[in-house]
Amino acid sequence: MRNRDLNKENIIKQKAIEIIVKDGLNGFTINKLAKACNISVGTPYVYYKDKDDLITKLVIEEGNKMESQINEGFDPDSSFEEGLRVQWTNRYRYAIKNPMILPFLEQINNSHYSQQFAEMFNEKPGMFMSEFKNNLLSFIANTVKRREIDEIPFEVYWSIAFAPLYTLLRFHQQGKSISGLPFVLTDELLWTTFDKVCKALKK
Repeated sequence: MRNRDLNKENIIKQKAIEIIVKDGLNGFTINKLAKACNISVGTPYVYYKDKDDLITKLVIEEGNKMESQINEGFDPDSSFEEGLRVQWTNRYRYAIKNPMILPFLEQINNSHYSQQFAEMFNEKPGMFMSEFKNNLLSFIANTVKRREIDEIPFEVYWSIAFAPLYTLLRFHQQGKSISGLPFVLTDELLWTTFDKVCKALKK
């Protein structure tokens, strides 16, 4: 059995994410991965049992990293606008620093893996995003209790609070808006949108 090489493993993970973003999950194969990494086709199996094992571990690892970043400095007891601003700042910085991760997770979310990870999330309290979700639910409950926002279904809150941010980030990563014109997300545009979101949610 060959020894594990941390650098090689990191390259395998990086290239796997790049291929999945570029070609989709259906276009991702171990052969294509090996070629992109300039390694033998058997090398990925030193680190992973098969393609599913690789994808599963990638999602968990990247999900844990993302949770850690978006939770940084977030206080569930903070005021509505302050707490939401921290969330937007963390998500924005993470997405700009890791431009492949959101498209990668979007591919996962639109695949058969989505149900698998939903089940894992519900069955394992320590699963990635669980701490963040608990903090966010506490934050929402606290802001409702203080009568800063109305009580609304979580899905509605999420759609209003974060969908505009992720739409702007998607335009930025694609380099064009929905009209096909060139697009770059600036701080001014980001926080102008944030102000609109706050007004939509506040009482």
